[in-house]
Amino acid sequence: MILPHIDVIMPAYNAEATISSAVSSVLSQTATDFSVFVVDDGSTDSTAEIVSDLARQDRRVHLERTKNRGIVPALNLALSLGRAEFVARLDADDISAPNRHERQLRYLMANPDVVAVSGAHLEIDEYGAPTGREHHPPATAGSNPEWAPAQEPQLTQPFMVARRAALDAVGGYRTLQVSEDSDLYWRLAELGRLENIDHILGSYRMHKGSISGASVENGRMMALCSQLAALSAVRRADGRADVKFDPGQAPHWRASGSLLGMVDAASTDLGLDAGERAWLRTAAAGKIMELAGYRPYEITAEDCRFIAAALDTHVPLPEGNRRDLAKMRAATGARLLRLGRTGDALSLAGPALWPELVARAATGRLYWTKHLG
Repeated sequence: MILPHIDVIMPAYNAEATISSAVSSVLSQTATDFSVFVVDDGSTDSTAEIVSDLARQDRRVHLERTKNRGIVPALNLALSLGRAEFVARLDADDISAPNRHERQLRYLMANPDVVAVSGAHLEIDEYGAPTGREHHPPATAGSNPEWAPAQEPQLTQPFMVARRAALDAVGGYRTLQVSEDSDLYWRLAELGRLENIDHILGSYRMHKGSISGASVENGRMMALCSQLAALSAVRRADGRADVKFDPGQAPHWRASGSLLGMVDAASTDLGLDAGERAWLRTAAAGKIMELAGYRPYEITAEDCRFIAAALDTHVPLPEGNRRDLAKMRAATGARLLRLGRTGDALSLAGPALWPELVARAATGRLYWTKHLG
């Protein structure tokens, strides 16, 4: 089977330490008919020079330099530079396995109802050393935008390949400062299936310099934006007017500082109704706990108070959702207790959950997932 041409889009900002490895992993693909479009988003280091050197060595590499505008404009610019039927994502600090594109192209060609596919990956640290962890998402990237926090489509974005026709149909990436990938997946899922291949497609770098992992402040923004993307999906499913995101909104939300302030500012800016506002508070509270469970930061005392207030407010949720939130709350409190933050743990969990919190802390059950509980 002759494999079709594929466009690889790669936004890059101050990525001099990793960009060569990322681009080289594309150049090593067994599916050799491709173009890789690197958009240098106003880097102040030698990122552009490194990519320029690679482009001189291989004409399949293309560099576009812009002023620093953020990841969404960089992604949409990269999309506009190619014309291939299939589009692959790769971040400037991640590495594709040599047979990644071949596997994904063959899968998409054999399954015309699938609009996007990702798969399993290894985890590496900031220096490129394996951490020993692997991530194997479910075959079908199922989702539920009404759960709190929303059960988002499980596609690992650096290893996604999508049909260009689908990307064009949904208008590409929208101007969310973070969680732009989740917002895209909700919209793509309205056109066809999202699937995962149970093969290692590459190596995903975990480090503090990533947008989502840099700080709890960025974690709050992700907790907010990811849930706004889900709320937007609910509106579309109900036939209501979609949420309209504007590039100028995110700085205003971030300036609010606390997660409560950010949620309230976004709710006002976007004209959310009372029910949406209440759900967003609950969902954002759950999401920041989820993120803190595997990101290199921990929630603050102020976050603890917000989470307790949000989860103690009556919001209509399925009983299973309430149980999940209670377990997540207890696991988060147990971590805080282990860190010696007894007051914050009690503030977060409250007297009713204290026995479970203490039991979790004693046994080391400090994290929560659907599988671990």
